[in-house]
Amino acid sequence: MSGDTPENDGSFADAMQDVKPLSKGKNVLPKVKPLVSTIAKENRRLSAEGKLKPARDENYLTLAEVPPREPLEFLEWKKVGVQNAVFERLRKGLYEADATLDLHRKTVKEARIMVFEFLTMALKRGWRNLLISHGKGEASKTPGRLKSYLAAWLEQHEEVNAFCSAQRKRGGVGSVYVLLRKSPEEKELNREEHGFKSDYYQS
Repeated sequence: MSGDTPENDGSFADAMQDVKPLSKGKNVLPKVKPLVSTIAKENRRLSAEGKLKPARDENYLTLAEVPPREPLEFLEWKKVGVQNAVFERLRKGLYEADATLDLHRKTVKEARIMVFEFLTMALKRGWRNLLISHGKGEASKTPGRLKSYLAAWLEQHEEVNAFCSAQRKRGGVGSVYVLLRKSPEEKELNREEHGFKSDYYQS
């Protein structure tokens, strides 16, 4: 190789003097217990002793039977305390949707996960006005099944203030507008804008 010198050869030899060649005989590696097997065994022991808590599913949306909704039924629901004027604006589609979710061709189990994660993300990002397209389910073996579950989930979810079927241009009875509860920060800003006393600062 170009650039090789006796000095280079000497340095390499010095660096390699502690290196020993592998034995030509059969190498026997020490047996190592598989980590997965060890963890599983430990989990079984803790479970038998009642010390292992089952994984907690944060998704509390039901998979039990829910009240059936007709495919062409107009959905509408609001919590006590939601102003009629606010709900009327929701019905008319006057709130611009911050985000949308499409559940077409999804199973109930798939939709349950998607709806819960969608609402969780919306709350984290401060989205209040949503549009969820669920379809009518007229041709389904169980007509309106997904629509029925979505209505039940939205009523069940703690942060949903109201929902109703969308205007025709946004999917009609195959979609719903969803209004989420205001975050504490939004409530505080609203109070300040209207000159109300803050909840955070007491005189």
